[in-house]
Amino acid sequence: MPTRARAVRAAAALLSVSAVTAVAALAVVGGPAPQAAAAAPGEKDVTAVMFEWRFDSVGKACGESLGPAGYGYVQVSPPQEHIQGGQWWTSYQPVSYKIAGRLGDRAAFKAMVDACHAAGVKVVADSVINHMAAGDGTGTGGSSYTKYNYPGIYSGADMDDCRSSISNYQDRGNVQNCELVQLADLDTGEDYVRGRIAAYLNDLLSLGVDGFRIDAAKHMPAADLANIKSRMTNPNAYWKQEAIHGAGEAVSPGEYLGSGDVQEFRYARDLKRVFQNENLANLKNFGEAWGYMPAGQSAVFVDNHDTERGGDTLSYKNGSAYTLANVFMLAWPYGSPDVHSGYEWTDRDAGPPNGGTVNSCYTDGWKCQHAWQEISSMVGFRNSARGQAVTDWWDNGGDQIAFGRGAKAYVAINHEGSALTRTFQTSLPAGDYCDVQSGRAVTVDSGGRFSATLGAGTAVALHVGARSCGGATPSPTSTPTATPTVAAGASFAVNATTVLGQNIYVTGDRAELGNWNTGAALKLDPAAYPVWKLDVTLPPGTVFAYKYVRKDAAGNVTWESGANRSATVPANGKVTLTDTWRN
Repeated sequence: MPTRARAVRAAAALLSVSAVTAVAALAVVGGPAPQAAAAAPGEKDVTAVMFEWRFDSVGKACGESLGPAGYGYVQVSPPQEHIQGGQWWTSYQPVSYKIAGRLGDRAAFKAMVDACHAAGVKVVADSVINHMAAGDGTGTGGSSYTKYNYPGIYSGADMDDCRSSISNYQDRGNVQNCELVQLADLDTGEDYVRGRIAAYLNDLLSLGVDGFRIDAAKHMPAADLANIKSRMTNPNAYWKQEAIHGAGEAVSPGEYLGSGDVQEFRYARDLKRVFQNENLANLKNFGEAWGYMPAGQSAVFVDNHDTERGGDTLSYKNGSAYTLANVFMLAWPYGSPDVHSGYEWTDRDAGPPNGGTVNSCYTDGWKCQHAWQEISSMVGFRNSARGQAVTDWWDNGGDQIAFGRGAKAYVAINHEGSALTRTFQTSLPAGDYCDVQSGRAVTVDSGGRFSATLGAGTAVALHVGARSCGGATPSPTSTPTATPTVAAGASFAVNATTVLGQNIYVTGDRAELGNWNTGAALKLDPAAYPVWKLDVTLPPGTVFAYKYVRKDAAGNVTWESGANRSATVPANGKVTLTDTWRN
């Protein structure tokens, strides 16, 4: 999305929160370099957006988590040379088209593309082509520049004539010809400018890139983007454009459908409203019936790096509501989903931890939402359910819903404050399945039914691509009567780093776990640090929700992020839980 010049940080701060400010566009195209082993565009339609990750860290994630989870694409932050500075938005003020940003050089970028392709993941590059940087200085690759003069690339003659900031979103010319928060606006109507942009994108294609996210698409006429697209080495490339819907504005996102797909921002805004203030039961016809663009040409998300900072969508700070919204998005057939994976922030301008290096997930502030079990497990769910309509809808009129995707998948979501116990009717074939949300085994009977208890803020998800949980025994269909041969309960183990004076505790929705009271939470044993362990006695067959907390010497409590975890005590013995603390 549009970023900010140093001289106009105050004005640019409004960018993230304004409903009338355009953000960006994503393009997905093929190229002359060897392509990924992933499915053709659309068959695996989930993109992991690795915001401000260094390229070497992205390449590692492709092999370790993205490929195995079934992600079709990974989106990386802008590779082009940009202004210097630690803030995230410096990446969106280009100085040249050299691959020389803080996230890695040309060699690192190429190595990342090759690593992701080897893992079966296609690569989308975030690309800033609406504008150049504001101010004067030296870029991250050593290029000197002044506003309107970028040696060897552009001069003032290549900029739009309007040299003032956009001030009226009801005026098309003002939106598309004036400067986005004083950033030098390129005249994309000029043949030279179009050719220069196309040359940059084609250079990325030559390195094996499979697509582009085009920043600030709303600020370029649709015809200009169509012309630039026609100059690609693959002119028939899939083109996904990101443009914010604003009621009454002169520029409508629908104008860009002639060139390809467009991101549907109303989807994310409405999900926040429904999850926070309305009933999930209202989502029964979510999509085109709500006035959205056609499902087959829309891209969707729960949050992105701009909207999470602006607060107009949910974010990781919303706990289980955020996690369940991602579960719903990946289960629901409308649009193609982006899963945002960023880092913790309090300062909205703050750049990435460690300069973008991710040593491991859930450390140094990296959130790694793409790898949360509740989210990553739904990528396989979505791939299995592809092409299947919504079936077997159920809701309680409030915030408990369930639905199937034909005979391929079924999900139930409990967004209420108490447990849900129910027998669910599905169209799934009879047999054993793995609930990919919890790792519990579930049996679907000959009538397509299964019974489950969902803790508050949790979900259950079954699909034909996950018929077993690595040897787990299916849940019994009736209350066991046999006496356990060993003590029943749960064996907790969580990998969590701490500093001197901190300890890890567990609490949950059972009296034995403190009934969510952090004062009554159970302390885990650090003898195997960084793994903390504790065995807790619970009745056989107990379904329970739980979560880990960190306490310091002063008694300050920090909850791990994400949705409540859940598990079931087997008929005999303990359920073994191997978890990783979620920052």
